[in-house]
Amino acid sequence: MDQDLVVRAQQGDRRAFETLALDSHPRLFKVAHGILRNAALAEDVTQQALLDIWRNLGSLHDPRKYDGWSYRILVNTCHAEARRTPRWLPESEVISADEPKAADAFLRVDDRDQLERGFRELSVDHRTVLVLHYLLDLTQEQVAEVLDIPAGTVASRLHRATRLMREVLDGGATSDEPAEVAAGAAR
Repeated sequence: MDQDLVVRAQQGDRRAFETLALDSHPRLFKVAHGILRNAALAEDVTQQALLDIWRNLGSLHDPRKYDGWSYRILVNTCHAEARRTPRWLPESEVISADEPKAADAFLRVDDRDQLERGFRELSVDHRTVLVLHYLLDLTQEQVAEVLDIPAGTVASRLHRATRLMREVLDGGATSDEPAEVAAGAAR
């Protein structure tokens, strides 16, 4: 991120912030969508986070830390939205009726559905560490800094989230649900 742009935006330069927001929007949206699993909600949360970033930009002491700071604001906004919305909302995007044309395309759709089910089984905290670590390729220490939590907490959340995702992807029951319940849901 261009530190000069951050400094100019902190001094009230609206054009500098507009450039900063346009540059930040794609990466912030990607994280919000990864956490919330809904494009419409992710767009709303991203817009709200950008407003919060503008309002609080003066509190950022080190312009070099803008990226991590903006992720923290976004994650907090995602958590607030997740508390307000139902546990599951259908994705509002319409998929083309002729999308899968070959057998392997059907398998990709099935894999995507299974992966989505896995993400929906995770708490927002677990989805957050997975998205920050794997989607953004942040180290556990960087994730801990963004979330303002201990690195050990990040490591345990990553371990648990990865284990739960594997269980869902393998078709097994999660440790929080009896095997009979998972087997019944699969029928």
